[in-house]
Amino acid sequence: MKRLPPVAITLLSVALPLVTATSAFAAPKVILISLDGAVPSVVNQYLESGVLSPNNGLGLLNTQGIAAQKNVTITPSVTAASHIAIATGSSAANNDIIANSFHLVASEFSRNVSGFGAPIGGYSVQGPTVSPNPTAEPLWVTLRAAGKRVVTATWPGGDGVDVIEPTSGALIQPASVRTVDYTVPFGTFGGVGATGFTLTGADFGPAPSSTTNQLAAAGKTSFSPVRQKTTPLESFTVDEIPYTIQVAALDTTDDSTANYDTLVFFDAAQGIQPGPFALPSTGPAYVRASDQTSSRFYLEGSPDKDGTAFYVSTLAPDLATVRLTRYAVNHIPRNTPVLASVDDINNNVGFWAPQPDFRIVERISPGFTDFSDLELETIYQDLVRTFVDYQTRVGLRAISQNSDADLAMIYIEQPDGSGHQFTLTDARQPTTFTDPTSIGAGQDPAKITRYAGYLQTAYQVASNAVQRVIDAVGTNSQGVPNSNIFVVSDHGMAPFHTAVSINTLLLNSGFDSTKVRAVTTGPAANIYINLQGREAGGTVSPSEYTTLQKQVISALAGFVDPNPNYNYSLEGRKAVFDLIVPRPTRGEEPVGTATNPVIGQDSGDVFAILKQGYNFDGAQFPVVQRLGDPVSTTPVLSVPNFYGAHGYESQQPLMSAIFYAAGPNIRAGVDFVQVRNIDVAPTILRLL
Repeated sequence: MKRLPPVAITLLSVALPLVTATSAFAAPKVILISLDGAVPSVVNQYLESGVLSPNNGLGLLNTQGIAAQKNVTITPSVTAASHIAIATGSSAANNDIIANSFHLVASEFSRNVSGFGAPIGGYSVQGPTVSPNPTAEPLWVTLRAAGKRVVTATWPGGDGVDVIEPTSGALIQPASVRTVDYTVPFGTFGGVGATGFTLTGADFGPAPSSTTNQLAAAGKTSFSPVRQKTTPLESFTVDEIPYTIQVAALDTTDDSTANYDTLVFFDAAQGIQPGPFALPSTGPAYVRASDQTSSRFYLEGSPDKDGTAFYVSTLAPDLATVRLTRYAVNHIPRNTPVLASVDDINNNVGFWAPQPDFRIVERISPGFTDFSDLELETIYQDLVRTFVDYQTRVGLRAISQNSDADLAMIYIEQPDGSGHQFTLTDARQPTTFTDPTSIGAGQDPAKITRYAGYLQTAYQVASNAVQRVIDAVGTNSQGVPNSNIFVVSDHGMAPFHTAVSINTLLLNSGFDSTKVRAVTTGPAANIYINLQGREAGGTVSPSEYTTLQKQVISALAGFVDPNPNYNYSLEGRKAVFDLIVPRPTRGEEPVGTATNPVIGQDSGDVFAILKQGYNFDGAQFPVVQRLGDPVSTTPVLSVPNFYGAHGYESQQPLMSAIFYAAGPNIRAGVDFVQVRNIDVAPTILRLL
């Protein structure tokens, strides 16, 4: 069993000088926090400029402990694969979590799995069934086998699920591998996406007596007659429970003027209840536009404990213009092995909060056509602040309930989401998604400035989350945290300017999609061949497999971007792909089964990564062609609708992850130029 592959063990001696003699304290011995997508060069810039305080969060760890100038993540540098690499001390090819989405080679050719719910350490393709010899294991398995207590708060892989192979329905990893002493899975979509609403005064009429009486009973006063939308705002169903949402307007300013400033949202079946409310219940949602913050709204009676929130971005005093958003419905998965932890969070922190939603800011969700860019950006900032606050409170609850834990692992989603939306730092990026001329001199400098501010906010709220954990465990008289706190990111973030359609590229190259197909995550692609004897129902013979693999490599290697507006490499190279790796062929192993340090069991038969600046995600519908490209109805290259990407080759500077550590067993002042994320797990195991 390769729990700690030799590549990690060789650096353990380098990491050991961090660790001093153990000491006892009433807090988790080790806390590992991941700030998704944090870039060390950006953190350093913010610390130097004062955007981040040297005495708070990341700044405190930097001054009281150690920091690495560079933390090399794994390839591909994507969220699921990188977090499992951190947790196992093992590369993606070794632990078989190779991307955020990929294909299990033992399953039907058309089926994919999520890397967040795939078997850690692989599975046996014979069957398929649970592997008797997993190639890697999370450090929590090792620790718990040694009698240690472990907590995971939304850390990928800590979800308590039985992993099922999608074609056969066979168990390929039991929930026991993915369950710890206190396990909180990351939340999931409740089936109802976000929606924007634009209303006018004509939509409102006098509120019925039932509404005014309920408001009075709830202690709410309106200094102008309460107005209510004459028809329901919307109706939807969650877990077969129908909800009909009503909205009324209140004037809470005693200024002798009709000045509506607050909206109240409630379910028609529940009415406006007076409270008090016991979590996860919230009662009606009261929202003031001037507060620029949302109000949570629990969906009473939902079996999965679903909830949403409402945000009001425009509210004219006379109701002439009202624009509001109902966020997506979400809940925490109620997997049986972790149900006690999930209920503890629902009942003491609340239902899963709405996450930063790219579908809103990119106008993919319905109802946002009339919203200004500034409104959508403000909505996203609200989601950033409220979701990080929620995730932090989940982590703090996990710690408070398990102060004797040996290890607590906490995942924070920011600054990754903001990095995707707001990394507008390259002259080749259009500041208006639908206008390909808005690059270079055509960019909007005001938007660039706003976006830079939004990135700062994301790093600040993430760093503040770290400080709240430090505050919870306390510090000694010198300011050193009472727990050994490690803060890493899973990867960095880079700007990109061009969306790439690999399906169009393969189609244009003459490949049959029933024989060759790609599964992408960001700029990384696993390209699979439907091989007989390996795939369920495979159709490609071993001899044809070899031919197709060579043809795929040739098609990718030969694909260039001749447009000088975008591809102006100093070396004059026009290639779009940075890395192309075929599955190896060895005489002693059947075709299509061999692995190497880059290709794992479930990797594609060709694995490829784009050059920085290009990304498989972000193509718009209808497609927006780039400035200077030939007119085409099916272009491979096009204008994307967001700005930041990761998943590039791990040695790229902007893919570097952060690494900070401080605590009673961390030797402060050690200068590390470079560490690796796969060394975090063996270092923590040795410390414990």
